Amino acid sequence: MHGFANPKRFLSLASLLTPIFLIGGLLVSAGALWWGLTQVSPDRLMGETVRILFLHVPAAWLGMGGWTAIALSSLVFLVWRHPLAALAARAAAVPGLVFTLICLITGSIWGRPTWGTWWVWDGRLTSMLVLAFLYVAYIALAQAAEREGVSARIPAIFGLLGAINIPIINRSVVWWNSLHQPPSITMGQSAIDAEFLVPLLIAVFGFSLLFAGVVLARMRALLADVQAEARLRRRAMEAV
Repeated sequence: MHGFANPKRFLSLASLLTPIFLIGGLLVSAGALWWGLTQVSPDRLMGETVRILFLHVPAAWLGMGGWTAIALSSLVFLVWRHPLAALAARAAAVPGLVFTLICLITGSIWGRPTWGTWWVWDGRLTSMLVLAFLYVAYIALAQAAEREGVSARIPAIFGLLGAINIPIINRSVVWWNSLHQPPSITMGQSAIDAEFLVPLLIAVFGFSLLFAGVVLARMRALLADVQAEARLRRRAMEAV
């Protein structure tokens, strides 16, 4: 793992994987969405509104997955001082926020015909909204730390503390009396019919590839900014 912390090796690998992940993710996600939105039958209870799960569920998983990536990268940075760990955390924040917002928006669209309202202060919905606020706070904190030259340990500690919300989101429908349906997929079993489950899992895989490609692209851009700033500082020192 330490070998890939070398910026040159990382950039070489990321340059190869980024287009593969992005193009593959777009193709797989588009195919899964086409399958789910046009080919599966309406659900017996939810009717046509069930089709939103092919976007809503992957977005929810990747919203939580994005913060999990921030927490793990922050841990690596704090413990092992991995050079690229802080950049990885920052790179995962924006796509994680985007997927969290998609989850909230599609959930509200689904909730209007199902619950009769756009929003309820349900445990699952509220904890996902808190996750969106955590993302915004982390992005602002990381940008401020970079702008002011403050140690990256501060946003890293925040990234770890914010991970407390992830198990709360996951178990909210179990811990509280929730309008949100209980977990449909658990370890080793699924309550979802295969007609819906297969395109759903393909959509999750496709969006995961897309997420990974965006994170790698953002890491390359952030690393390029760091290297450019370092070159400017060296030139300024030499000029003095």
